Amino acid sequence: MDSVKPSAVTPSKSKLARTIAKVLNLRTATGVAPVDGIQRKVKKSQEIGIQKVKKYDQFASKSKKGQSQSRSFELEDEEELQDRMALEALVAKLFAIISSVKASYAQLQYFQSPYDPDGIRDADQLVVSGFKNLSELKRCYLKKQFDPSPETAMLSAEIEELKSVLKTYEIMGKKLESQARLKDSEITFLKEKLEEANRQNKLLEKRLNQSGQLYVLDNLHLSGLNSSHFITVLKHTVKSIRTFVRSMMEEMKSAGWDFDAAASAIEPDVVYWKKEHTCFAFESFVCREMFDSFCLPNYSVPNELSLTPEKKKKQREAFFRSFMELKSMKAKEYLAENPKSAFGNFCRVKYLQVVHPKMESSFFGNLNQRNLVDSGEFPTSNSFFASFSEMAKRVWVLHCMAFSFETEAKIFQIKKGCRFSEVYMESVAEEEPIFSSSYDPQVAFTVVPGFIIGKTVIQCQVYLAQLQSERPRLSR
Repeated sequence: MDSVKPSAVTPSKSKLARTIAKVLNLRTATGVAPVDGIQRKVKKSQEIGIQKVKKYDQFASKSKKGQSQSRSFELEDEEELQDRMALEALVAKLFAIISSVKASYAQLQYFQSPYDPDGIRDADQLVVSGFKNLSELKRCYLKKQFDPSPETAMLSAEIEELKSVLKTYEIMGKKLESQARLKDSEITFLKEKLEEANRQNKLLEKRLNQSGQLYVLDNLHLSGLNSSHFITVLKHTVKSIRTFVRSMMEEMKSAGWDFDAAASAIEPDVVYWKKEHTCFAFESFVCREMFDSFCLPNYSVPNELSLTPEKKKKQREAFFRSFMELKSMKAKEYLAENPKSAFGNFCRVKYLQVVHPKMESSFFGNLNQRNLVDSGEFPTSNSFFASFSEMAKRVWVLHCMAFSFETEAKIFQIKKGCRFSEVYMESVAEEEPIFSSSYDPQVAFTVVPGFIIGKTVIQCQVYLAQLQSERPRLSR
């Protein structure tokens, strides 16, 4: 609060007191005999005046004392402010040193990987120097040896702290860049491994596409040929046929075909256990067309009805060479190189039999592909024909192997309505129907034909139905 200035007030008040005293004394000196009432008033007035003077003197002394106390408070506030600023400067130095130690430690870690002995030594010295500075700061605090200009010290400490933080970020940035380079090198290495794996996969895929898993027959010799090899080739042939049938049905679906009507046209009067079993009718049609004349050499009537043993041996060797040659090639490549070969003629004839003109027209909107095949050429970019030619190649390879045996493999199929026999047949459906114990199942149609090689019987795959009298009691 504002202190009272007695130097400006005390003289006037003292002068007033003296004037009052003089007046009172003058009245007494004149010899006037006041009455008692007047004397009492005068005396009372003197007392009041004296009391006022005393009170004012007390007030003046208190004012001087308050001024001195105010000055002492100001001095105490200034000292407290100086102490606070000195402590703040000390704390700022503390944070600056800690940030410096942190930056030095980050630098020490950075030089450890990759290992840099010179960098590690320099960073270690910086860490030790930082701890020494902390120890010196502690000593100054305990002895109260503060900086005489705390404002400057505080600003300097903040600048040093920011420099240390910036240095830490720079080291972190370098470390992240190093890790990024390491990751880039790992990515490059993994890309190279991936490319190598893709190359290997393409080679394997090429071999699988060419012959399924027929590469196991790469070292096969004519003398070691047996029925198990034929079964292996037959399995992959059937797999290829089903792949083509799926492709054909996808085209039919896109063209808006009625599967039930088409299946009924192929195999009439068949009650299917499941709606999706209609695909077996299309598979049966493709197998029937592709294996037609299978028992004839090169699918054609031979020039000589009977062959001498020597010519028969040469024929076996020729078929076996054809088998070994074609099983390892893609059909598209072989047809491009040998369009007039026996396989080329087989592929052309079978395509015209399997793919009806109406079917091809609904698939592609024209007959260009059919006309191209009929002229002796083959499409190179059509996926549908590629699927067909690969299937045709596997059927042809199976045909070549069948005539490589000393006793040719014979083909057979089961007529509709024949009694089911586990010796010669197997059900093509995944889940066989449950038949009445009083009736035996019968064959609705043959899906995949069977083969006989010497005394080995390879079962044909059939779709089963029941007797006509029992059909009404079946639930579809």
